[in-house]
Amino acid sequence: MSDSSPSLAFPRAARLLRPADFSALRGSSKRISLKHFQCEYRLNAGATARLGMAVSRRVSRLAVVRNRIRRQIRESFRLHRPGLPACDVLVIARSSTAQLDNIVLRAELEQLWRKLTARIADESARATEASPTPELLNAVEAPGTMRDRV
Repeated sequence: MSDSSPSLAFPRAARLLRPADFSALRGSSKRISLKHFQCEYRLNAGATARLGMAVSRRVSRLAVVRNRIRRQIRESFRLHRPGLPACDVLVIARSSTAQLDNIVLRAELEQLWRKLTARIADESARATEASPTPELLNAVEAPGTMRDRV
């Protein structure tokens, strides 16, 4: 067996496994919608991105079709995980994914990862702009505050 690159592996630490992980993500997440997939995400405290998938029977009654969609999501995530920010991601397949071939699924997932990376980068840039730096704050209290009466 050949020695594969550890950065392209899909270890247990890169998966959402517990129901508590899924419910925490569903409770406080942001959404990205594409034509065939919906994505819910939130930043995590870990060092890497983690993936959860939801491909329901509503997508297809055939388990073979649902498993093919899951394999495509998992493989695409495995290849893009090193470039993704540390976040929990839940990819939800829409019912239209059952009719698509693997090439179209992969292209849609590529678009999803690009959009996710850009959205998180924008949010973190906005957060750093919005947070005041200590040098900009006035160390002297403004007149009329409660502190100048003590």
